[in-house]
Amino acid sequence: MSNMQEKHIANTEKAARFLSVLPHCKLLGMTIEFVDDQILVMRLPYSPSIVGNPLTGTVHGGSLTTLMDTACGTCVFISLPGHELCPTLDLRVDYMKAATPGLDLFAVAKVTRISSSVVFTRCDVIQGKTYAEAVSNAESEGSGDLVATCAAAFMRIGQTMGKVKAGDAK
Repeated sequence: MSNMQEKHIANTEKAARFLSVLPHCKLLGMTIEFVDDQILVMRLPYSPSIVGNPLTGTVHGGSLTTLMDTACGTCVFISLPGHELCPTLDLRVDYMKAATPGLDLFAVAKVTRISSSVVFTRCDVIQGKTYAEAVSNAESEGSGDLVATCAAAFMRIGQTMGKVKAGDAK
C-alpha cells in the first residue's frame, strides 16, 4: 500500500471518528462520503427531521448551515496534524435556492488556507440521490443545482489547550 493510500485511509477514519462523537450528526444521519488531501464530502440524508416546512417538504436553513459548518469543521480537523480542535470563528452562508424535497444533500468542503491562528474553508452544498448524481447534476446545469455555499473560518486553539505545563501547577 502506498503512502498516499495510507494517508487517505487515515484521513477517512479520522473524519469518521470525529463525526461519530457529535450527537447532532448521529441524530441527523450525517456520513462521510469521500475524503482526500484537499476535499471532504459529507452527506445529510433527506428526512422529516431536517424539514422546515412540512407542507412543502422544504429543508430548513438551519439544517443546511449545520451540514456546512460540520463539513468545514471536519475538513479542518483532518487537515491539521494530531487532534487539534478548532471552534467556528465565522461562517458566512449564501442560500442559492430551496433544496428539492426528497433528495439528499452533499457538502463539498475544502480548506483554502491554514495560518498560525485561523483556518479558512469553503463549502458548496449540492443535491442528488447519490453523490455521483449530485455532481453530475451540478456539472450539467452549471451552478443550477447549487443549494448553498459558505466561507468559514476556524480558530486554532492548539493541542495543548487544557494541559498543565511544568511549573504551572501549584
